Amino acid sequence: MATQIPHPCIAGWPWGAPRFARLDTLVAFWHHDAIMIDVRKYARKSVLAIEPYPMGKPVEEIQVELGLSELAMMATNENPLGPSPLAMEAAVRAMRRASVYPDGGCVALARKLAGRLGIDPSMVALGNGGDNCITMIATAFLEHGDEVVVCDPSFPVYGIAAAAAGAVTVRVPHHDFAHDIAGMRQRVGPRTKLVIVCNPNNPTGTLVNAQELDGFVRGMPEGVIVLLDEAYREFASGPDAPDGLRFVREGLPVLCLRTFSKAYGLAGLRVGYLLGDPALLDAIRRVREAYPVSRPAQAAACAALDDGDFLRRTLALNEESKAYFSGELSGLGLPFVPTSANFVFVDMRRDVGEAAQALLARGFQIRPGTLWCLPTWARISFGTMTQNRALIRAIGDLPR
Repeated sequence: MATQIPHPCIAGWPWGAPRFARLDTLVAFWHHDAIMIDVRKYARKSVLAIEPYPMGKPVEEIQVELGLSELAMMATNENPLGPSPLAMEAAVRAMRRASVYPDGGCVALARKLAGRLGIDPSMVALGNGGDNCITMIATAFLEHGDEVVVCDPSFPVYGIAAAAAGAVTVRVPHHDFAHDIAGMRQRVGPRTKLVIVCNPNNPTGTLVNAQELDGFVRGMPEGVIVLLDEAYREFASGPDAPDGLRFVREGLPVLCLRTFSKAYGLAGLRVGYLLGDPALLDAIRRVREAYPVSRPAQAAACAALDDGDFLRRTLALNEESKAYFSGELSGLGLPFVPTSANFVFVDMRRDVGEAAQALLARGFQIRPGTLWCLPTWARISFGTMTQNRALIRAIGDLPR
């Protein structure tokens, strides 16, 4: 088998090396017994050029390797309270009909979301998590050679989905870790089809305020779709926090991406959804899987919408965690980005791969900034207050 060369931004990944690196720069084969297949003869060149999203090892495998009785998952922005009890009960009940295909249109969930948001159900489309929604958008709208304008750093799946469709990702460097809205507008050109604003942004937690976003969206030329990725919108508070749905209600070419993975604690069930003009969503439904969301997942999401107490507890814990990390990181002398999400982006002031490995040995998994070519930075998800305090102690014990 040919040597696999890790991409420089993700070399030393603490959860196991990525499965591939840039296949346009190396020869990669699949070896099975005596058969050697040169994948370059079969796969699309745009696909071979993709740097796959680096997946970590299974939690259970890490625990066995390191002899850990517990592992605090503070890398993937999950809800530390787990799922809503109402959602769990609904998912268990739905399992009794697991042998029957789910409703492909997710009609009950779409109607419930539409009722909560005050829009028509035709303005809601469900997907198998937010990642799947992004892929559907790319498949439905991007042609070979189209351009997609994004902030750098931001969610890596944008670039992956665009490349798979043969589009070109135009990355606009951040301004103080926030979207450079003016810079992004300047990079919109005749080949631009899609502009993506992750708000709050992943991994930095920064927010484009309502006034900035309004001018940006309304300044887009005809033929450009704006995707507002609002996966973390429940955590953004205050009068400046925008609601992208207002643009959808006005009939603008805007898609809002939201999810049940974060605040609702259903990351493992994969339920994401898009809000948009019915005509845009009709194009997306044409490329959607026949059964995009499982029966238990649909039932859990419907029930989660009814559990207001769980959502309030989640948001209260997040505010407490935000204040705690702000004070403690300042006390440790570690620069960080003020966040509007359920994580914090922090400069560890040392090789982040080594720091992540040391913390992993202590039972804490964080996300190294090497994924975004930031070798000393890390994204740390908020946990329970017990986990937060223990992690801060572990960070304080790292060698100076």
